[in-house]
Amino acid sequence: MTKNVIRPEAKIDDYDAIIVGAGPAGLTAATYLGRFRRRVLILDGGRPRADWIPQSHNTPGFAAGVGGRQLLSDLSRQAELYGAQRRAARAVALSRKAKRFEVALETAQGDLTAGRAIVRARFVLLATGLVDRLPPLDRIEAAIRAAKVRVCPICDAYEAIDKAIAVLGDDDSGAREAAFLTTYSQRVTLLHLGDPATLTGKKALDQHGVEVEPISLSDLAVGPEAVTVRRGDQAQRTSDCLYLALGCEMQTRLAVDEGAAHDADGNLLVSAHQETSIEGLYAAGDIVRWLNQIAVAAAEAAIAATHIHKRLRAMSE
Repeated sequence: MTKNVIRPEAKIDDYDAIIVGAGPAGLTAATYLGRFRRRVLILDGGRPRADWIPQSHNTPGFAAGVGGRQLLSDLSRQAELYGAQRRAARAVALSRKAKRFEVALETAQGDLTAGRAIVRARFVLLATGLVDRLPPLDRIEAAIRAAKVRVCPICDAYEAIDKAIAVLGDDDSGAREAAFLTTYSQRVTLLHLGDPATLTGKKALDQHGVEVEPISLSDLAVGPEAVTVRRGDQAQRTSDCLYLALGCEMQTRLAVDEGAAHDADGNLLVSAHQETSIEGLYAAGDIVRWLNQIAVAAAEAAIAATHIHKRLRAMSE
């Protein structure tokens, strides 16, 4: 594959701030910056993780629940109401030129945006989130939207109280998640992809009453009503829902390639104002800490946007 090169004739658009990512964190930051009367650009590189949420009941203000798509639509309209611009393009490179950042863009088709390959701003906020590692099961995304397969017990385990819960894992993170889920149900099974003898937390699972069943992915079937483990033609175990504990990939390459500090899990290290170790580069949401929650992402975005505004104001005085 030919490496993308920023063409010297490309037009450069200037903004006060560029937000990379159009999930809850990015859209919240855009609303704040728009209301601060700043020129802000949102780079929308694709479907955010929140788009999968069938119904969230722990998002503040939505007692009856809110679907991920509806929430993202509302947040997007709110940001656009206050003047935020949005571009369907993925940020592929980030560099610091004098007192500004330059961001190279790529379209969904894989080509640099014609005539507008670069955008530039004094500040950049990364809200790129993470990507869950999904098993290669038929209709896995549809099962997530139907809440048969789930990725966040903090978000929705309350809705699984007293149900038969299965957890799919391949290391000790699966064991930890299964133990956590016993807060909500005493019918929790860890479906382990591998040798259970490798689990260091097996004793804790025994104490919590979690049964460990070694399986292969070919044994697992996700249906509209239940998750089933089959041996041959016989159904061996049926669960109401399946939690995935297969890890995730942090979308932090733009910052890490520029030397931003991060922890062993890939989370970017930030100040109290959400600024990374690179001056002027901020981060909010799932790429910052382990608590991947909409409310946390929105709060971090508000903190970052307000600090960016204050610094821009100081620069103009």
